[in-house]
Formats: sequence, structure tokens, C-alpha cells
Amino acid sequence: MKTALLVGGGLIGFSFAQRFVDAGWQVRMTDVRAELADAVAQEFGDKVRFSTNLEDLTDSVDFVQEAGLESLEFKHKIFARLAGLTDAAILASSTSAILPSKSAADNPAAERIVIGHPFTPPALMPVLEVVPGPETAPETVERALEVYRELGFEPSAMKKEIPGFVGNRIQKVDMWEAISLVQQGVIDAKDLDTILRNSLGLRYAATGPFESNRLGGGPEGIKSTIEHIAGAWETEPVAGVPDMSHLDEVYAQVDVPTATTPRPSSPAPAAAMRCCAASSTCALHTSAYSARGVIRGAGCAGRPRHQGSPRAGRRGCHLPPGADRRP
Repeated sequence: MKTALLVGGGLIGFSFAQRFVDAGWQVRMTDVRAELADAVAQEFGDKVRFSTNLEDLTDSVDFVQEAGLESLEFKHKIFARLAGLTDAAILASSTSAILPSKSAADNPAAERIVIGHPFTPPALMPVLEVVPGPETAPETVERALEVYRELGFEPSAMKKEIPGFVGNRIQKVDMWEAISLVQQGVIDAKDLDTILRNSLGLRYAATGPFESNRLGGGPEGIKSTIEHIAGAWETEPVAGVPDMSHLDEVYAQVDVPTATTPRPSSPAPAAAMRCCAASSTCALHTSAYSARGVIRGAGCAGRPRHQGSPRAGRRGCHLPPGADRRP
């Protein structure tokens, strides 16, 4: 049986642990917080072995998924330790911002280090970006893709590293334009969300921007779309630039509870926060997605047994009290 090691018992770590368990792997988890042992035992029983001592868990490991602090110092140190404690295991990081070349700098196992970046909530989102560093071996990328597919993701491999990877770079352009339009008084935040959700949101759920424009171009494909419509966008409209020093009005418009995005008026009980996708935001995400027919009860990783309240979800997707809640 293949063995996976999760380094970090927060949002991402618990989600990956459940995915590995569901795929039939032996699973181990390490975290400096000894109190997580009870949460791990409660969620996974004897299916996940927990220890605060990394050295106790690295023998015969096939795949390591690091999901710890979003800190270059931490990443550099933990991968240096893992290099000395493992022989052939893939060493993957869930980081959303730190380049693999930086995490693997001066590391003798640099050819085994790769980024495996999911999106929140990872138990619902199939996307996963596999990002190689300059020294990452092609075999490492291929093996990582195989493992992530086995876990139920639909992974995509980047050809080289770049700050922000792909998803967050596109997300930044989208968000910056949205903020700029609200700040210019062109539209309210709520109506902008409505437009995007009911246009590109629906379209891109079925087709990406390239395929969408290929289809929109008719027999001549994307070339026709660019030449007859999008070509003029090179000069007009000009992309907006938000004023990031004056965001109070944007915050005031966005941070308002709605029927489909409930926000607790007081801190939620720990049990309520240990919800479906191992995320403090997942109860809100899942409620909104369900209300809008996005998941229709399919639930975690498309498993039909997730319906109703967050606690009706599959076990193991729950965030332990005090665990990492980074976006």
C-alpha cells in the first residue's frame, strides 16, 4: 500500500488527508500542535497516524504534501529536512505564492520538489496547479499528476514557475478590475457579482476563455473572435487600476450578509466551524454553492453522500479548532 505524509494539520492538510484515505493510501500527518492528535483521531480513527515528530513518520513514504506555514523560511527548512529523511518520495507543497525554486534552493532533493496548489475549498474544487521549479525532474511532475488524479483532482501542469502561478494571476486581474469599477461608481459590488456570476461564471464553468472564444468565432474559431471583436480591446477599454489605499467603501458594500452568503454575527462554535471542506469559510461557500445550484448536494469531491448541514458531509473534511484558515 502506498504511503502519504501530510506536513501541517490545517485547512489544506485535513482535506488532503481525507482524499488520500478515500483513495486507499496509508496516511500520516505531522504538526507541531500536539493537541491536533485528538482531532485527527476523531475524524479519521486509525486511518491516519499522527505525530509531532517528523522523523517518526518518514520511513517508506511515497508522497509528501506539505501544507504548513506560508513562509519561505519554513518551506526552505522543512524541505531541507525532508530531503534528508526520504529517498525517493515526491515532495510537494500546497503554497499559493512561494516559488518552488525558492523552497528548493540549495536542496539536494530539488529534482523531487514540486508545487501542488489547490483552491479553497479543496474538497469541493477539482482544480490543482502542478508547478515545477527549474530543477524539478519531468518524472516528478508526471508522478505528481498521477497521484493528484488518483485523489480526484483534475490537475494541470505548468511548464515553468511564475509568481502567482496561473489561477491567482487571472484572479488578480479579475479582482482588480472589479474593485476599480466599484471605486469609479460604475456599479455596486452586489450587481457586479451578479453580472460576473451569470455570465463568465457560468460560461467558464463549462469552457475556459480560449475554448469559449473558439466556439464564439464560428467556423474560423478564435482567430475570428480576436480580429472582429477582441482585437479592439488592445487600446479600449483600458484596464482599471484600483486605489488600494482607499478600500473602505468597497469593504462596506461587500461585507454585508445576504440570504445565500450567511455570516455569523458572533464566533461560531468549534463544531460548526469544523465543516465540510476543512475551512472556516467552507460553511459559507457550501451554503452559497448549494443555494445557487452549484453543487446540488454532490458535496465533497462529488460524493453524493454530502447533503444538508455541514456536519452531514463526509468525515475528515473538518477543520480542527485553531487550525490554519488561510485563503
